[in-house]
Amino acid sequence: MKQIAINSPAEIKQIRISCQLAAECLSEIGKLIRPGISTQDLDDFAKNYIMERGAYPSPLHYHGFPRSICTSVNSVICHGIPNKKTILKDGDIINVDVTTFLPKKNGMHGDTNATFYVGQPSKEAIHLVETTRECINLAIEQVKEGARLGDVGAAIQNHAQKNKCSVVKVFVGHGVGKRFHMPPQVNHFGTRGAGLKLMAGMVFTIEPMINLGSEEAKILDDGWTAVTIDGKLSAQFEHTVLVTKTGNEILTIRKEPLANSENMWKKEEISEN
Repeated sequence: MKQIAINSPAEIKQIRISCQLAAECLSEIGKLIRPGISTQDLDDFAKNYIMERGAYPSPLHYHGFPRSICTSVNSVICHGIPNKKTILKDGDIINVDVTTFLPKKNGMHGDTNATFYVGQPSKEAIHLVETTRECINLAIEQVKEGARLGDVGAAIQNHAQKNKCSVVKVFVGHGVGKRFHMPPQVNHFGTRGAGLKLMAGMVFTIEPMINLGSEEAKILDDGWTAVTIDGKLSAQFEHTVLVTKTGNEILTIRKEPLANSENMWKKEEISEN
């Protein structure tokens, strides 16, 4: 097993700074989301926002990825490439994934994403997005010293399946800090009491990808974009989380609710009357 980083207080402080920049950037992007805007517009904004603050967008040129953020619309599970042709329309959902690196200030990465509503979503979209939001919240509740990564995965899998959704298994969460991706691998499925034992100072992402239909994915010809095999909707939320002696700290916590995402609809409000 590859060694898992146990971060020092100084390193945690540095990761927290980068995570907060990523969270702030994501919040500002959320305010821009509306019908008629292109995913390239969102990428241009993010690149400028991050670089103006002395940081670098971690995805840019990472293993050849051509843009600064990932924008995954509707049936795109993850790693969607921003472009001028993809124009958001009423009823879409879009996941925006932001990772920042602060080389001059701390040399650490911070990683977060969220799914946003574009205009008025369908009942199916609301059910999926809110189920996914619940999944990550339940997963984070499991994080504490002495718990197991299997507890995190089981919380996600059980809640998704209870809500008649599926968990994407081919993509995982990951350690983050000095590198963009590092151990441990964080599965979004699993068995309680199994897997890596968590220790204070570990930092990793939890980022469940939940589908309305099949869990299976395929990669498009661009070599990056992962889509659902049946064309049904997919949603995702991500936070970078620190294991502490008393529980956990969400390092990418946001200072205010996300525009076009949080506090908009509840699943119980969309049932047929």
